[in-house]
Amino acid sequence: MRPDPVRRVLDAELTAARARRGGPPRLLDVGGGSGVLAVPLAAAGAEVTVVEPSPNALATLHRRAADAGVAERITAVQGDSDALDHLVTPGFDLVIAHGVLEFVDDPKLTVAALSSAVAPGGAVSIVVANRFAAVIQRAITGKLTDARNLLENPAPVGEPHRFDTVSLRALLDDAGLTVHQVLGLGTLADLIPGSVLESTPGATDTLAALEAVAAVTPPLRDIATRLHAVARR
Repeated sequence: MRPDPVRRVLDAELTAARARRGGPPRLLDVGGGSGVLAVPLAAAGAEVTVVEPSPNALATLHRRAADAGVAERITAVQGDSDALDHLVTPGFDLVIAHGVLEFVDDPKLTVAALSSAVAPGGAVSIVVANRFAAVIQRAITGKLTDARNLLENPAPVGEPHRFDTVSLRALLDDAGLTVHQVLGLGTLADLIPGSVLESTPGATDTLAALEAVAAVTPPLRDIATRLHAVARR
């Protein structure tokens, strides 16, 4: 099985941070939930702080960290991303915010807080829902009016925030971050029926290889289900 593309990027950032620091890298996982990322990254040697508003998710995080034997490497903080400046001490080698910006009141303020938390030379990793992918999904399921409304109005009232490559880059630029790369996640895989993969020998590995190329190839990248941006301070 091919490694998860997001985890591959994070591992590379942590390896670079470990070399810079000469010791365990410091990682901040904003909206980290129950530790799906935090626990394996702590197991890989990082010192991880998780900021998460849900006490239930944090309880699960504590259990998962204890079971994995990495409880001493994880610090859990209950709170919202818009209060990040008051919750953690800046200077992290890597700041993660995956699936967070869609649900905050002001993405610009949140990204500014993420930028303030990262150390000079460190990286910010952001995963967001792609607006154009949502337009395509609505269209192919017959919701044509909804598709047109979303295409013409990037920020419908009452819906999660969605981004495209241009708006995501602008958001990071405005926060004083330099965008290193933007990758597409689920560019083609989310459009292919499972029956096709099941009936075609070797299709899973072939699709993974195809996705790796599509992830960095505009305009295919720009219609991916999600966008993964890595930016540096």
